[in-house]
Amino acid sequence: MVEESKYKGHIPVLLDEVIENFDPKPNQNFVDCTLGGGGHSLAIIKLTGPSGKALGIDLDEQAVEVAKLKVKNEKLEVDRLIVVKGNFRDLKNIVHQNNFENISGILLDLGFSSMEMDDSEKGLSFRYDAPLDMRFGEEGIMAGEVINNFKEKELEDIFRTYGEERFSGRIARIICEVRKEKPIRTTFELVEAIRKVIPGKFQHGRIHFATKVFQALRIFVNQELDNLKIVLPQAIDLLLPGGRLVVISFHSLEDRIVKEFFKRESRDCICPKEMPICQCDHKAKLKILNKKPIIPKEGEAKINPRSRSAKLRVAVRL
Repeated sequence: MVEESKYKGHIPVLLDEVIENFDPKPNQNFVDCTLGGGGHSLAIIKLTGPSGKALGIDLDEQAVEVAKLKVKNEKLEVDRLIVVKGNFRDLKNIVHQNNFENISGILLDLGFSSMEMDDSEKGLSFRYDAPLDMRFGEEGIMAGEVINNFKEKELEDIFRTYGEERFSGRIARIICEVRKEKPIRTTFELVEAIRKVIPGKFQHGRIHFATKVFQALRIFVNQELDNLKIVLPQAIDLLLPGGRLVVISFHSLEDRIVKEFFKRESRDCICPKEMPICQCDHKAKLKILNKKPIIPKEGEAKINPRSRSAKLRVAVRL
């Protein structure tokens, strides 16, 4: 049994900005691809009565159960929030299986929720000593398997590619040395291994010295960047004309993918610049509504430090 009180610390990021850009109207339907604590979805369905609906998707069973509890406690009609345990990379299938139509907005909040962050069994945070799992769901390879079984060069590539970690080589090397003596099974053991090769002046900055390695492992284990590339075209196809796609990213790798996708889908031609004559039949599907990403106001960043790196981009379906 999941208790909602356990997750009351979850604060939806950029909630006011999401609502402002969706501008929900009565009886409109929306999809929340990353349900989390349900904060965005509940705010939306409160504005889309009497019959507007939201379809919420999340890999985390606890998030799904908490969202259902919140709907009940808010005394909202249960059938107005359809909650599905699944991966948003399967967005089209999930939408069709639930006969969810006439979609006016789709939200992708790519951050993991506070309940996932604080889950002692996930190992997503180096603040808690936990098994090296890091999976959002129950499928796929665990971070501990990566740390203990991948070759040094493979680890280095993961840390550099997905974490943009400047010390990726020496971190991969020390991990391989440490695991020869004993497998690295917990978050604290991984942090201590990393600490051994990070210069002292980099161990006391504003960002924890293990942050980028943990980010890299989480992204790799959950295939986050691949899933994002897969879901974005599906979202466009599912939106009604005039419908809006809102994406909140939390690091440069995600934001770059969203920015480039929006830019490409807002052009009539995607031929290479060196090609003198257009040879494609690509037509613009999106209009970008904010050239620069929307970031949290100072007040929100103080209340919810996890929102500091959030960037929101919006596009409308043509």
